[in-house]
Amino acid sequence: MTATDWTTGTASGAYADVNGLHLYYEVHGDEGSPLVLLHGGVMTIGLTYASLLPALTARHRVIGIDFQAHGRTADIDRDLTYANLASDVVGVLDHLGIDGAHVIGHSMGGGTALELAVNHPDRMRSVVPISASVRPDGMHPDLADPSTYATSTRMPTEQDFAEMAAAYAAVAPHPERFSELPERSMTSLNGWEGWTDGQLADITAPMLIVVGDHDFTTTAHAAVMQELIPGSQLAILPGTTHMQTPRRAELLRPMLTAFLD
Repeated sequence: MTATDWTTGTASGAYADVNGLHLYYEVHGDEGSPLVLLHGGVMTIGLTYASLLPALTARHRVIGIDFQAHGRTADIDRDLTYANLASDVVGVLDHLGIDGAHVIGHSMGGGTALELAVNHPDRMRSVVPISASVRPDGMHPDLADPSTYATSTRMPTEQDFAEMAAAYAAVAPHPERFSELPERSMTSLNGWEGWTDGQLADITAPMLIVVGDHDFTTTAHAAVMQELIPGSQLAILPGTTHMQTPRRAELLRPMLTAFLD
């Protein structure tokens, strides 16, 4: 499966009317425990998880969700906060009659997965936040300094942006809006202060924290996350940037199989 043909094979695509959104989701397979996949900002499910999908669908009923303003889901006049996006995920679970699910999320999807673990614990079987942080100060300084964007080796490459644009153009209801999407996605962090130590200490879902050693999230912050979240596990992928973390299938497959089981 390539990065742009997420809807091929055995996938079943549909829409759920949730929180004022006509929200697109896809279901892969019909056996095993439910597993929700959440993409990052400016990304799509296929672009993020294509290399992991065969292994995941072999053991789980996989549900991929296109966030507001992403993929096949149109935008509405609402901020892309973690709380709003998590509420949308819960709405899809309700729509499908799923009481509890595993959740894997990358970047913005990882932040949404953490929000689900904090504020919707009864719906979580386990949570895998990839390249996410629990506080703004967990992000590498390059992200706060636009003057570094052209030279920082942590940033997406021209090829990355070309793939994002192509994936969006192939399915979006308003493909001409792609240029607005990066800034639109960043609204998820506007005014965001993170979660308190107490909120993180109250997380009950088993959690596997995944970051790259050259990620947006610093490895030092990832260690803090593991310290604050009871019973959590931490995986730091070597030689891995933010964009590469969910694509390191050779490293992630055995980890996810062991953790989700």
